[in-house]
Amino acid sequence: MSDLTHFNQAGEAHMVDVGGKDVTSRVAVAQGRIRMQPETLARIEQGSHKKGDVLGIARIAGIMASKRTADLVPLCHPLALTHVEIELMPEAAECSVYCRTVVETRGQTGVEMEALCATQVALLTIYDMCKAVDRGMTIEQVQLLEKSGGKSGHWLRPE
Repeated sequence: MSDLTHFNQAGEAHMVDVGGKDVTSRVAVAQGRIRMQPETLARIEQGSHKKGDVLGIARIAGIMASKRTADLVPLCHPLALTHVEIELMPEAAECSVYCRTVVETRGQTGVEMEALCATQVALLTIYDMCKAVDRGMTIEQVQLLEKSGGKSGHWLRPE
């Protein structure tokens, strides 16, 4: 288990010590989408959903989730985020809403988990707000696209 940083030599889970790492600019980009019935997407796009601005509320939920990641994922470090951007784009041809999240900080550990958490919660919020009319929605393809900063440098998901 020596390759897994969240386990010590005895195989016990522990929080990684980042105290000796350099403070660097760190960025992570994640994506995901939620598929739905065409009528559900139309309600979202027209703003006719009785619960209000679905995408606006989902964006705020995602931002809030990025700031609370350490409360949700047990071994994550609490981070002071410097920027969170969430784009929610309806895709008529796919009957979906695509989510792209960028999270940034200056710190001693990366923001991959914050970007992934924000993406997932934004999509879950869309599900929550629309489940009364479409329980069959599917959240999919939540994944890290890119990360930069720190000792490991730049990583880009292969196409």
